[in-house]
Amino acid sequence: MQTYALRIEYDGTPFHGWQRQESHVSVQGAIEAALAKLGEPDATVQGAGRTDAGVHATGQVAHVALQKPWSPFRLSEALNYHLRPAPVAILAAVEVGEEFHARFDAVERRYLYRILSRRAPLALERQRLWRMNYRLDTKAMRAAAAHLVGKHDFTTFRSSICQAKSPVKTLDEVSVTELETEYGWETQLRFRARSFLHNQVRSLTGTLERVGAGAWPPDQVASALAAKDRAACGPVCPPDGLYLTDVLYPSNPFAPASAH
Repeated sequence: MQTYALRIEYDGTPFHGWQRQESHVSVQGAIEAALAKLGEPDATVQGAGRTDAGVHATGQVAHVALQKPWSPFRLSEALNYHLRPAPVAILAAVEVGEEFHARFDAVERRYLYRILSRRAPLALERQRLWRMNYRLDTKAMRAAAAHLVGKHDFTTFRSSICQAKSPVKTLDEVSVTELETEYGWETQLRFRARSFLHNQVRSLTGTLERVGAGAWPPDQVASALAAKDRAACGPVCPPDGLYLTDVLYPSNPFAPASAH
């Protein structure tokens, strides 16, 4: 058997998340169905991040062990052919050692959340942005975000069904930027950490939006964090604007051979 790493892009709108489910369509299930059409019916695709229903990815990483030998290019081309018309694309496939594990070997995950401030509803990017009809105070949001960087107990920002053994995580970055576009003011929140709790990014984003809207002072985020109480969290934002943008490893499996 040969193990392959896959870099994957998908629109999460029609899926009930990454993880395979019995009665719902999932990204993992779609890729495994495509592999079955390639004569690999027993292949199991292991993803680096179990994105929720409606969450998108521009840089998801997965690995899979296959019975037949494939050239990486032919594998990615064949998968993309059989994935149609599902909004999933294999951006790259590479051979890796059998010890490689997309989830457990990852040293950093990066997420982006996009918010658009404009009066008109979304016609083209509906379900890819969180729209609101007021402009956010990004300076206040940055002040609030500073309280979240570092190692903390994130119980407040953890889903009640989270299966992580500990609520303690280290956030390496929480940044807030604002871009003026022809469509309106876009606020982008970026998060970097080795790993995240279930619903953590959406809980943090929803809380920071309350600061940007003027409903919370920035210091209230520090109080919510210290409370270690889910009731102290702001509203969980919708999945529409959330993207898994990158997964990093000690050695980048997708780098050219000369770069290793």
